[in-house]
Amino acid sequence: MKKLSARRRHPLAAVVVLLLALAATGGLYTAFAPAGKAQADETAQSLAIEEGKKLYAVGCASCHGTGGQGTSDGPSLVGVGSAAVDFQVGTGRMPAMAPGAQVPKKKVIYSQKEIDQLAAYVASLGAGPITPTEKQYSPAGADIANGGELFRTNCTQCHNFTGEGGALTHGKTAPSLEGVDPKHIYEAMQTGPQNMPSFPDSTMPEQQKKDIIAYVKAVNGEQSESPGGLKLGGLGPVSEGLFAWIFGLGALIAVAVWVAAHTAKAKKS
Repeated sequence: MKKLSARRRHPLAAVVVLLLALAATGGLYTAFAPAGKAQADETAQSLAIEEGKKLYAVGCASCHGTGGQGTSDGPSLVGVGSAAVDFQVGTGRMPAMAPGAQVPKKKVIYSQKEIDQLAAYVASLGAGPITPTEKQYSPAGADIANGGELFRTNCTQCHNFTGEGGALTHGKTAPSLEGVDPKHIYEAMQTGPQNMPSFPDSTMPEQQKKDIIAYVKAVNGEQSESPGGLKLGGLGPVSEGLFAWIFGLGALIAVAVWVAAHTAKAKKS
């Protein structure tokens, strides 16, 4: 007992106990830490990049270059991020059928798994906007009124008040937002595809994007039909502008003719 007491009182006893505790902690962490899961995730990501590279070589390299550096037929993809790929390929705009003023939305030819693989490869070329999660773009619990104000301030110039879309200059158009997946609306705001400006989180925070998505879904959803007839802003700026020119200007001309005729009669009298 005296020998044990003496060892406990030894100056190095505390250091030895500390080292033993650290060794035991390290051993337990090594045994129970989810290192296998992290390694599995890393392996899965590497496989996705490899498969995405193969898909890219077949469907994208002819326009965007073998390393995504861009060519005369397509812009560089370095730094566009996975969100841009998910939007462009997930809406069928890419691969493009032919160059033009604007690439239209068409039938999607890739599965979501293949789109994710393409996005993983392009993301590996340079950091960029990341594909959002459902929590980020879900309109649940968003402020529709605030979304409407934000939409009218930032989006109506091109997409019309209710997201019906309309014509732009030089053969370009602002597409209708009716029936568009909330994820793709969020990604469009993130990346600014084609003629659209981008709204990164530094300019438009995540919550504001959700509010806008909620507003778009509210005015274009199943409950948005107007019982009184056509809703305001529901035909698009071109058709509504044509109506204004024909009937509005026609009414003004009719009033002017009526005033001139009555003025002439008054002078004769």
